[in-house]
Amino acid sequence: MEELKSLFQEIYNSIAKDTFVKITLSKPIRKNEGLRNVYIRLVNLQGKQKLQFTYRNKTNDVVKNFSKDEAFEHLEEMLLQTFRLGVLFTLSDDIQVFVSKKKLVTLKKVAPSFTNKLPDSHDRPKEKRAANKDYLYHLGITDKEGNVIPKMSDKYRQINKYLEIIENLINGVKLPKKIQIVDMGSGKGYLTFALYDYLKNDRQKEVSITGIELRDGLVKYCNDVVSKCGFEDLHFESKLIQDYDNKKIDILIALHACDTATDDAIAKGIVANANLVICAPCCHKQVRQQLKGIEQESPLLKYGIFKERQFEMITDTIRALILEKHQYNTKVFEFISNEHTRKNVMLVGSKTNKKAEVAKVEQKIEMLKNQYQIDFHYLEKQIKM
Repeated sequence: MEELKSLFQEIYNSIAKDTFVKITLSKPIRKNEGLRNVYIRLVNLQGKQKLQFTYRNKTNDVVKNFSKDEAFEHLEEMLLQTFRLGVLFTLSDDIQVFVSKKKLVTLKKVAPSFTNKLPDSHDRPKEKRAANKDYLYHLGITDKEGNVIPKMSDKYRQINKYLEIIENLINGVKLPKKIQIVDMGSGKGYLTFALYDYLKNDRQKEVSITGIELRDGLVKYCNDVVSKCGFEDLHFESKLIQDYDNKKIDILIALHACDTATDDAIAKGIVANANLVICAPCCHKQVRQQLKGIEQESPLLKYGIFKERQFEMITDTIRALILEKHQYNTKVFEFISNEHTRKNVMLVGSKTNKKAEVAKVEQKIEMLKNQYQIDFHYLEKQIKM
């Protein structure tokens, strides 16, 4: 089959040119069998290059390593027998593979999603990225011996999960030599300190981080800890998010900034053309308050708790669409487990060179607003200012 031969040649070329990132297979033909996705990446095993297949099942993951010839044979079988969609990600292009019910294969080349390759180590054990650090003691997370204080164990887990997520996000975008990060609504600074220490001291990156927090007491507290730790390129400022006017932002972070403060932060990131916009939205009052007293047709919105959750999803979906409209690849995922906090959704926008389908995105936004009788989303107004 010529299309598959073309695909395999593209894979060969990308490996030879060192531009190969990964392959994903999705949309299983038989969903009831439990295999959801397959992820394929390059690994080095005892000095030999292999293609590692991770089979993502409903209840577990299975990992197998193949030589290139074995991998191509297996890949062809899976595309023709198991999945309807595949994507080859390279630093030059993304190649989408579509398989019809009649086994007809078509390829489509689009702009690349990645600017950096994935690590090729075979084993990537879970590591504590925030282990035995002075700032943890000064912030009250560990004792003098470096032991995690029991009541702060959830916060410690959150910090390490956050650093794991940030590491993967940063590996997927192109950043300047010196990275300017702004953390809007930084609060007591747990995650701000963790990110600075991890990037500056563990990853040896040139980085400057500014924490924006309205409460003077927290700003003073955080700057005192900065002094104790000797973190020269980390500082905190007391001001409203909308009053921050530095146009140079490479990574914009807003974790649990309340209600429309999240939108103020996203708007700052979009205007500054930030490479990454990372948010964990909170409160979601603006749309709900706008619709008080308006009867909704959907039976889902009859009950208060469902109405609250539905409008949280609508609010964040429109935020994601607005980011897409401004040339960001967006994704929404669970930050940490629900057992720790309900504020566990993370919305991420990664800047891309791919031209946005503005009219189509605007149509989706208007459809949502019309369906739920929403006059406006706060972020729309902030972007137009």
